[in-house]
Amino acid sequence: MLEVVTAGEPLVALVPLERGRLRVGKLLEVQVGGAEFNLAVALARLGVGVGYVTWLGTDELSELILERLRAEGVDTRAVRRVEGFTGVYLRRILPLGQGRVFYYRQGSAASRMGPGAFDPAYLDGARFFHLSGITPALSESCRAFSLWALAEAKARAVRVSLDLNHRRHLWEGRVARAWLEEALPFLDLLLLSEEDAEGLFGEEGAVWNLTVPEIVLKRGARGASARVGGRRLEAPAFPVEAVDPVGAGDAFSAGYLAGHLWGLSPEERLRLANALGAFVAAGRGDHEEAPRKEEVLAFLQGEAGWRR
Repeated sequence: MLEVVTAGEPLVALVPLERGRLRVGKLLEVQVGGAEFNLAVALARLGVGVGYVTWLGTDELSELILERLRAEGVDTRAVRRVEGFTGVYLRRILPLGQGRVFYYRQGSAASRMGPGAFDPAYLDGARFFHLSGITPALSESCRAFSLWALAEAKARAVRVSLDLNHRRHLWEGRVARAWLEEALPFLDLLLLSEEDAEGLFGEEGAVWNLTVPEIVLKRGARGASARVGGRRLEAPAFPVEAVDPVGAGDAFSAGYLAGHLWGLSPEERLRLANALGAFVAAGRGDHEEAPRKEEVLAFLQGEAGWRR
């Protein structure tokens, strides 16, 4: 039985093995990433039954993604192969640490998803349906797909979580806010970063006034805040030397969802989420350092505020 179903676009990532400008001929490592992919892998490693909804092209890269999903124990019954190509992104890290990502995804297979892209019965029995704000930004059809999928989840009494993940290069703030207003009635849980809050609302205070039962604000090295049941909560981050912060926010979201599934208190959910984010930020890759359940629980055993 699936506990979480997520939908979005997986991407093949080309990541340099060392810092420096790509123009001088850096060696690149082939990885797989994407916000929902990272979340699905992190949840599967925690022992959560997770299914992934997406469209992949008919190219060799789609085979790579399918193999990675299956190797991690992610259910792929709702993955469709369609004519077209699978999205790619290229990362660059300069010697002083400045990073940049170049995307090659416009017109990709996943960007053509629309209402009816999967059988909504796939959601039956799940406890959460998770979406990121990246998916509706990919195309007009994906925008419609996202609202359709949220409505189908709510119709089946599946709780809905959204990680806002606002990407300015994909859509401007005005359009993103308009979509969010349409999505709000379906949401049980909203996760977003401080950058999301500032970019879309101008100030953090506006976030707490949104009509969502549960809101979590990711603050990176400063931890996280939440509003649950009318209460405001704070949790500090775990000190860590960030090697590669890409994917840490996705791991955080996975930890928070897992905390719900395990019946943890809001305070414990935040601690678990911060721990997963720290694990991923401390290593290379988007999800490669996401821990197993026994690893993260062992890490948390001696932590103040952890009562399990």
